[in-house]
Amino acid sequence: MKVRKTILGAIGRVSQGDIYKDVEVIDEMLEDGGIIQFSKIVFPLVIVLTQDCDLEQDDNIRSGKKAVKDQDKLIFSVLVAPLYNVEHVLTGDHLQQLNIKMQIFGSSTQETNLCNNEIPRYHYLDISTEVPVTPSVIDFKHYFSVHVDYLRGKTKDLVCRISPLFRDDISDRFASYLARIGLPKQWKEK
Repeated sequence: MKVRKTILGAIGRVSQGDIYKDVEVIDEMLEDGGIIQFSKIVFPLVIVLTQDCDLEQDDNIRSGKKAVKDQDKLIFSVLVAPLYNVEHVLTGDHLQQLNIKMQIFGSSTQETNLCNNEIPRYHYLDISTEVPVTPSVIDFKHYFSVHVDYLRGKTKDLVCRISPLFRDDISDRFASYLARIGLPKQWKEK
């Protein structure tokens, strides 16, 4: 899917379809004798998957744009997913820095299926040339959450915003992937 329209910094809040750079996530946290040790992963690019209506309502409360009697629309965290360089995904090397070897898309048919969004687990993005993002793949198995205030503080790291039409397609595919029915091995066809 070629994404031709991107909006750079248009609405001044975290929005569904935003792409941020250098997003950190805690990978592991251990406590040993009162000493806390943690490791983190820094993803070069992530895309916001949380629904925009929820993000807008949260921002209205946090920024004081709307007088409210309660704060039941606040959200704690935002769902995001890493963007992986498509060339690295094709060779299965996109997580090699974490010592994880992934599936190789070795045939031209597999590559075509990936780039045509025919594999439910993945979503291919080819963002317009004025944005410094290489053709990328979202792996819907690799979503995680970050605190909403963390992203609110990363305005300088907003790379671009996917237009509503394309972000809704991503959201629909993500929801469909999460809603799939996982059958035990004995139920699968042989």
